[in-house]
Amino acid sequence: MKKQSSKKLETFKNSHPERDYQIELECPEFTCLCPKTGQPDFAELEITYVPDKLCIELKSLKLYLWSFRDEGAFHEKVINDILDHLVKACKPRWMEVVGDFNVRGGIHTTVSAHYEAPKRKAKVRQKK
Repeated sequence: MKKQSSKKLETFKNSHPERDYQIELECPEFTCLCPKTGQPDFAELEITYVPDKLCIELKSLKLYLWSFRDEGAFHEKVINDILDHLVKACKPRWMEVVGDFNVRGGIHTTVSAHYEAPKRKAKVRQKK
């Protein structure tokens, strides 16, 4: 039975939300389509993030990344869309998505996009 791609990203609770730690994910076989030619573009993706309350569930991430195999989009759009979707799903403290695309037409392309959550202001208790 063939697994279907999906745009649904699932999450789970971070077991150590009080601590900053980094999660690094690699997808060495990412594929999307060139919007001009319809030919496949191949890349290695690296996703690095510092979770807050939620972490990305890996099976849903795999199916999400597979969904790009049938979509035509420029490298810059794909990487920024992936970042936007992941940030929306897990609301990390910090995240970076890097796409290292194979040479096409004699040009090698690497696209990086990152997100940093706004700093939270400490709550100050007023004396009455």
